[in-house]
Amino acid sequence: SKVSMVYGQMNEPPGNRLRVALSGLTMAEKFRDEGRDVLLFIDNIYRYTLAGTEVSALLGRMPSAVGYQPTLAEEMGALQERITSTKTGSITSIQAVYVPADDLT
Repeated sequence: SKVSMVYGQMNEPPGNRLRVALSGLTMAEKFRDEGRDVLLFIDNIYRYTLAGTEVSALLGRMPSAVGYQPTLAEEMGALQERITSTKTGSITSIQAVYVPADDLT
């Protein structure tokens, strides 16, 4: 068995944390394109969202009504759409989702 891990600690700058999910997915795509079947764990997809919110604030973008970055749907969609199978390999993703107690939107 082979394992590759990409970490983004919460004490890292938000730009670094935002890139972790994308870096892990890029590695998964490479393995898939080599003909392997990949199991991609993302713990936790909310951290990707939170890092994007922080980067957006640093760039001076106006947040949405609930405080998330205005590009959330585009960024999340781009990430999720890359998790796909080909004729030679596959990516299956399991993602933990943390929802803050005060955010039930």
